[in-house]
Amino acid sequence: MSEVLEAELMPPISNAKTAIAVSISLLIIGAIFFVIINNDEVSEEVVLEASIDSGWRPFSVIAPIDTGINVYHDHFRTNETYPQWLLDELGVNKVCELTFNGSWQERYDADKTTCWDTLNASDIVYFPGTKIIGASPDGDSDILILDDPNDGHGSAVTGAVLNANPNAIIFFVEGFSSEAVLAAANQPLVDVITTSFGAIGSIPVPGIEDATKVAVTEKNKLHTGAADNSPSPAVQDATAGPPWSIGIAGYAEEGDDQKEIMSGSYPDISADWTQVLPNHDDIDGYHETSGTSFATPRTAGLISFVLENLRGEFGDSGSGASAERGGFLVNGTNMSITNSQVREALNLSAWYPDLGWDPTSGTMPISPVLPCTQTGWGLVNLSNIEPMLKHLNGTESLPQRAADVEACMQFNQDAREAYWGAYPSLNTIQSNSVFGIEGTLIRD
Repeated sequence: MSEVLEAELMPPISNAKTAIAVSISLLIIGAIFFVIINNDEVSEEVVLEASIDSGWRPFSVIAPIDTGINVYHDHFRTNETYPQWLLDELGVNKVCELTFNGSWQERYDADKTTCWDTLNASDIVYFPGTKIIGASPDGDSDILILDDPNDGHGSAVTGAVLNANPNAIIFFVEGFSSEAVLAAANQPLVDVITTSFGAIGSIPVPGIEDATKVAVTEKNKLHTGAADNSPSPAVQDATAGPPWSIGIAGYAEEGDDQKEIMSGSYPDISADWTQVLPNHDDIDGYHETSGTSFATPRTAGLISFVLENLRGEFGDSGSGASAERGGFLVNGTNMSITNSQVREALNLSAWYPDLGWDPTSGTMPISPVLPCTQTGWGLVNLSNIEPMLKHLNGTESLPQRAADVEACMQFNQDAREAYWGAYPSLNTIQSNSVFGIEGTLIRD
C-alpha cells in the first residue's frame, strides 16, 4: 500500500484498543521465526475467458477507490461499447468522448473544454473506447476522475485489477473518504470494492470501516483491503482488519514464493507483491512497482474473473448482490452463491509454499509453525482460479484446511470481532465458513 493517510480527523486512540494492538503484535513477533523449507512449484494455469451466452457477455463490476485513473492509457482501452441498459443501471449521466490521437498531453488538451472542465461531484461518467465508468463524489481534486500529474497510484491499482481479469468493468471512484466508498457500495451492479489506503503503520485509528461494513453487510458486496507496507499486524488496521473485510498482505511471487517482509502480518491472505502496471501520464508506458496496494486489487480482479465464469456457466446475465437478486453474487439457473461462499472458496484455495528459501531474496521464509500469523490462510495467485471455480460450481470440492490452520484463523477472527465489535464470536470452527457474513476491505 502507498503511505496515504485517511483524509479524516482522527479521535484519540482508546487505551483498550492500543493494548489489544500491542498484544497482537507481541503474539505475532513471538510466533514468527525464520526457517528454510521446500515447496512444490505452483501451477499458473488460468481459465482464459468466460463463457459467452446468446446475449451480452457475462460480466463483473469492480470498484477501485483511489487517486484517479489515466483513461487515455492503452491498458484500459476496449473495442466494446457498453450497452445502454448497463450505463443506465450504473447511473451514468454524462459521456465523455475522448481523443485517442497524439500524446497524453495532446489528448488531455483536446478534451479539456469538452470533458474535464465540465465535470462535477454529481457526475457518473462513461468513457467510450475504455473499460471505465468514473465518479469523483468528493469533488476536491484538481482534475476530477483523471489521475493527477503528480500521482499515478489509482492508474496502477486499476491496472492490477485488469491484469487478473481483462474483461472486468471498472466503476472507478476517486477519493479516500467514506463517501467515496459509499458511492460504490450504493451501486447495485458492483461486485467487489477494493481500497489501497490507510493509516501508516496500521496505527489503531478509525478509517473507512463504517462504509465498508455497509457495503458488505447491507449491500452484500465483497471488499478487499490492503494491509500496511510494514510487518505490523493487520487485525487493528481500519482497512484490512475489520472482520467483514478481506485483508491482504504480500508475498514475492516472482522470487521464491515466500513472505514479503514489508507487508502486513496475520492478514486473511497474501497476494503478489510486485507487478508491472500502467503509467499515469503517458499512453502506453509501464513500470514495475511493489506493495500491498497492488496485491489487493489483483485479488479483486481474480474474484471478479471467478464470478464472470460462474455467471456464464449458470446463465446469470446480471452482477452485484442486490435485493432484486436475492442478495446473491451469482444468481443463475439452479445455482446461487453468496459473498461468504466466495470468500470461503478463496480461503480454502489458499496455500503455504514449501520452496527452498533464498536468504538473499529479501523475503521471510514461511514458518511451519503458525504460518497463518504471517500470511493468513495462505498465498493466492491466478492458480487459485480453477480450484475456486470447481469448488463453487460443485464439480470438485476443495479439501478442508488443517485443524491448526482453522484454529489459528478462528483466533484471528475472534480478535477482529472483539476489536471492531462487529459480530458475536462463533462457537464452532467450520473451516472458512466461520466467515459467514464477510466482505472485503482494502488499504493503501
